[in-house]
Amino acid sequence: MTPKLVAGIEPPYYTAVFTSVRPDEPEGYAETASRMRETVEGIPGYLGYEFARTPGGIGITVAYFRDLESLDAWRVHSAHREAKAHGREHWYDSYSVHIGRVERSYGYERA
Repeated sequence: MTPKLVAGIEPPYYTAVFTSVRPDEPEGYAETASRMRETVEGIPGYLGYEFARTPGGIGITVAYFRDLESLDAWRVHSAHREAKAHGREHWYDSYSVHIGRVERSYGYERA
């Protein structure tokens, strides 16, 4: 499978950048991540996400939202809040979240 980047979003929009350190594939993580993808896709204003993980356990997920209201809907969603609490208790050694407003966006794709 060839990775596909999120592209073609007309600014302005918002990003939530989640950077984490955790062991590779802790128990229950993949199932919860799959459920969270399904959940966030149901939030109006959600635009997509990209992620990468190193073999050493550092991960970066960038989620894209049309506006702060849609990003806040994700932040306070009960299933997401439960997953975050479980992650702090069982999976993550550390994490950080950065919220940003994108003013300009461009890309390149080889034909």
